[in-house]
Amino acid sequence: MPRALVFVYTMRSKRGIGHVGGDVDANTIDIETMVRTADWIICELIRVYHSLSLEEAQDLVDSISVRQLPDIWEVSGKKRVLRPGLTAKQQTLFLLYHEPTSVVLAEDLYSWVEYDQLRTYRRDVLVPLHDARLVEFDRENDAVHLSPTGAREVETKILKVPLSGDNGSGPE
Repeated sequence: MPRALVFVYTMRSKRGIGHVGGDVDANTIDIETMVRTADWIICELIRVYHSLSLEEAQDLVDSISVRQLPDIWEVSGKKRVLRPGLTAKQQTLFLLYHEPTSVVLAEDLYSWVEYDQLRTYRRDVLVPLHDARLVEFDRENDAVHLSPTGAREVETKILKVPLSGDNGSGPE
């Protein structure tokens, strides 16, 4: 466990560790490795120091070890929102929220959301989001920025909605 803690600390402290040839971004796999290692550390602490019943401790360890599935899937240069039932506006905010730079071309968002026409996407989705100050839609550059208000909207409304079929009791 001490070596695992040193590993996580080193990964966190030294960005780009061991990534020769900076053409490929390995941040995602780095983060996933750190999260899984931290999960393992917590599970070990529960296993060794728990004061719960054996069943409660096992349930806790099992809930930590559940595989986290992505909300956004990247495939062939496209992004798809995997949360069912979101409107085009919600999908747009969600895509921007998950974009590290939070600046995306309107054409890319339109393609990822799979809206009918780019012109109507701008009119019916981007302009109302801009008017509500959830995004900054720069018409001149056709770029969309997520605002702090938009980020709060995602965190309080979209991320709080359970996925379809999820009753909050964990995996079936």
